[in-house]
Amino acid sequence: MARGAVPGDVAPDYVRVLCDTGLLTDDQAAQAAAASARTGTDLDEVLVSLGFVSDAVLRSVLARQWDLPVIDVRTSARDEEFIRQWSGQQMLAEHWMPLRSNPDGSVVVATSRPVDAARRAAVSAVVGAPVEFGVATQWDLRQFALEVFRREIADEAANDLFRKNPVLSARVVFSRGQKIGLALLALICLVALVLWPVGLVITAITIVSAVFLAGTVFKFRVAMRGARYDVVERVTRSEVEALTDEELPRYTVLVPVFREANIVGQLVENLGAIDYPAEKLEVLILIEEEDTLTRDALQSASPPPNFRVITVPRGTPQTKPRACNVGLYFATGEYLVIYDAEDTPDPDQLKKAIVGFRRGGEKLVCIQASLNYFNANENVLTRMFTLEYSYWFDYMLAGLDALDLPIPLGGTSNHFRTSALRELGGWDPYNVTEDADLGIRASALGYRVGVVNSTTMEEANTSIPNFIRQRSRWIKGYLQTTLVHARRPRELIGEIGWRRFVAFALLIGGTPATFLGVIPLYIVTLFTIVFPMPELGQFFPVWLLWLALVNFVIGNSTMIYLSMMGPFKRGKFDLLIWALVNPVYWVLHSIAAYKGLWQLLTRPHYWEKTEHGLTVHTSAPTARQPELAVVSG
Repeated sequence: MARGAVPGDVAPDYVRVLCDTGLLTDDQAAQAAAASARTGTDLDEVLVSLGFVSDAVLRSVLARQWDLPVIDVRTSARDEEFIRQWSGQQMLAEHWMPLRSNPDGSVVVATSRPVDAARRAAVSAVVGAPVEFGVATQWDLRQFALEVFRREIADEAANDLFRKNPVLSARVVFSRGQKIGLALLALICLVALVLWPVGLVITAITIVSAVFLAGTVFKFRVAMRGARYDVVERVTRSEVEALTDEELPRYTVLVPVFREANIVGQLVENLGAIDYPAEKLEVLILIEEEDTLTRDALQSASPPPNFRVITVPRGTPQTKPRACNVGLYFATGEYLVIYDAEDTPDPDQLKKAIVGFRRGGEKLVCIQASLNYFNANENVLTRMFTLEYSYWFDYMLAGLDALDLPIPLGGTSNHFRTSALRELGGWDPYNVTEDADLGIRASALGYRVGVVNSTTMEEANTSIPNFIRQRSRWIKGYLQTTLVHARRPRELIGEIGWRRFVAFALLIGGTPATFLGVIPLYIVTLFTIVFPMPELGQFFPVWLLWLALVNFVIGNSTMIYLSMMGPFKRGKFDLLIWALVNPVYWVLHSIAAYKGLWQLLTRPHYWEKTEHGLTVHTSAPTARQPELAVVSG
């Protein structure tokens, strides 16, 4: 581990050299200097982020100005065992990295900042030897760190949460107590099936009906509370316009992509339209090591200079949260947001999040933007998706926020305080709905999740098989999250209180339970309608059949009504009639739930990928710009 911090940077004075050699125009120099003064960003980072100079040119000019040799960290000799004595993250934060020890005992160090006597002494004290400095850019150092520390970074991304707090990790699917409990339950059911089969069926139907009813009532109660609010963090246009570049903090955008070569051009256009100073915005595209097609396609799309590729080292589990943890390792922003490859966020979303964080205080760890679909009217399935998301983000999340209940985060458009996210341990790479789990962990530590009035447009699933893949993963993840936090119910109740615990049980545990109960409940209801009640009464109590029928009618009527609420806030009244299809939509969820349950038992950490780019619709484009830097391990 690195000890101590290296002193602050000396103000750069090399811009005239760039202008005199024709590498930078006077206008560009003035623009970069103004942006640096306005935003407080180092001038060299501004020059690169605006695309005025490349990393290689900057490295060469800085070396000449500082009278130091250039170090190409990609080709220079290195001693990786020697380098690993210190913390890669700490050295990156201090803008230097050792390469090797010379025969005379001195250490070769690459730096991206000027070297004065204090800096030389500080680095020398850390490495315990005299230092020979050479110049590299900050991005050179990031690339070097990923190459040298790739095993450590991959291992930390996969296992850091498990090592620090194993009870909160989904790496172990069932705890010992849960295995014993499930085994006893299975034994009881088996004995009951042999000795009292009718009683077992009656008990099962009663439980299914009760769970279905409880889940429906809970969602109705929360949605009705949410209907009284727009969102808690409503940010006005005037508040956004009042923000100045000087006061805006550095922001990191993480975009995990895997086998997305067909839509990365759209990604560049959509995220390139974000209204935020380029010198304060870093966009890290996280691409799996073997995914060369996506990497090549992204290179061909010519992203802006502040778009950088982080190559996620091979490892298991190969999941989105693991990739995000790698991105978190390199993130330099005070705030951080996750986007998916097909996302089109409102251009002012980051600025609205900043206003929301300032209002919410230090305990507001995350702000969730709404999600909706740009291909809402493509087919019946996309219409149902849009109804569901409109109800969820416009009513359910607003209701959960207003009632001060835990909010399960969505998988995208989550804005975090980076320091708090690191304190929480990042994402659980073994949980396939890492977002929902993180929301519960944040609540347990006393943090709050808020909702802001900004929307990210996504691509709705257009095919049923793709829908089943996606929803089975979501439901499996809810089951994982339930199992993880059910290991310590007493502690969780102590941390979040009874009211929040019941809400967690009904929302996170109750959602998959409800979907698992849909098909059995529908079958019983169908029998009740088709066959005469006296005949069925020979096998089951009439009250039970009536309970199932009434539950079916009330539950579906309620969910149809809630689905109809969705379009009102957004004025999409043409979708109202499609809410009547909701009972069929729930059958698809039930099929996905059984697939998710099966995968929980057989492939618990498998990431069932949703295919994107299948729609005939497209989101709004923006301009493309120059070259892309790639960091790989």
